[in-house]
Amino acid sequence: MKRIMPIFLILTIMLVLAGCGGEVSESSSITPSSAAGADDISEANSSEAASSDTAGTSGDGSNILIAYFTMPENVDTTGVDAVAGASIVVNDGEVMGNVEYMASVIQQTVGGDLFRIETVQQYPLDHDTLVDQAAEEQDDGARPELAAHIEDPGRYDTIILGYPNWWGDMPQALYTFLEEYDFSGKTIIPFCPHGGSGFSRTERTISELQPGATVSENGLAISRGSVADSGDEIAAWAESLGL
Repeated sequence: MKRIMPIFLILTIMLVLAGCGGEVSESSSITPSSAAGADDISEANSSEAASSDTAGTSGDGSNILIAYFTMPENVDTTGVDAVAGASIVVNDGEVMGNVEYMASVIQQTVGGDLFRIETVQQYPLDHDTLVDQAAEEQDDGARPELAAHIEDPGRYDTIILGYPNWWGDMPQALYTFLEEYDFSGKTIIPFCPHGGSGFSRTERTISELQPGATVSENGLAISRGSVADSGDEIAAWAESLGL
């Protein structure tokens, strides 16, 4: 009987220890699963926050819009490497409008979204015909219909606005553009290639069309014959804007 009792006690202790071991093992299998669930929730929340930060944006999410009107004329560029004509720049074999070239340099310097102001009715590419039509549109106070529109103008704080000087004024398509949007509270910075008249009175005209906006006095006007050789000057100006 004395021998039976110790054996019974030993068996009892072994069963208890085995039961405790089972609880520890079960607890261990639950804990990592719970931790993984918490990690999944955290990652999901982080993903939603990132999506929320970029919602409604395009490109690099910039608040800078570079809107420009360009009209490259039909000029023979055969065998030309880098030259500026009345309205074009040929750089490394690529033909660009003067304003288009300036806009591309600005974007390369400060980033931002490019928006080309285009009209439904295409302009003639012949120089004489083009300048005659431009004069007629000014005399008539025309508002050419635009072919493209800004998807979300409210997201931009700064509008860098480019256009050629036509007969001492902006092309009439710029009037259509500036009357279509309300840039109140935003800053408009003009740039312009010209034939000797600089901006003329166009900065004041922009202010009249956008009375709620701030029109910068630090615009850039470059002689159209110098645009092709002015890449560094354009980049330095864009950098000086501090955007």
